[in-house]
Amino acid sequence: MVQKTIYKTKDYAKVKFSLEAAAAKSVELLGLNDNWKKGIKMSRKKDGLFQAEINLPKNSTHEFKYLVDKDQWLSDATADREVPNVFGGTNSVVSL
Repeated sequence: MVQKTIYKTKDYAKVKFSLEAAAAKSVELLGLNDNWKKGIKMSRKKDGLFQAEINLPKNSTHEFKYLVDKDQWLSDATADREVPNVFGGTNSVVSL
């Protein structure tokens, strides 16, 4: 799930990414216009929900995916849209 808080007086928005993955050991958030190089480790909550909260520039668009247990790529159905990627799948997109 993607939740956005867009501030009127700031040049960035706070974006919370959440993924329900109770059986997972780890989840990373990748993409976000960093050439898919550096993942953001998501924190595991007691209920099995993984979350990460980051600030992203307003008036921007970012592709992303979740990497579960270092071997399973997942898109986010709650993202603003999906776009095709070079591997024949799709990437999720968040627009601010």
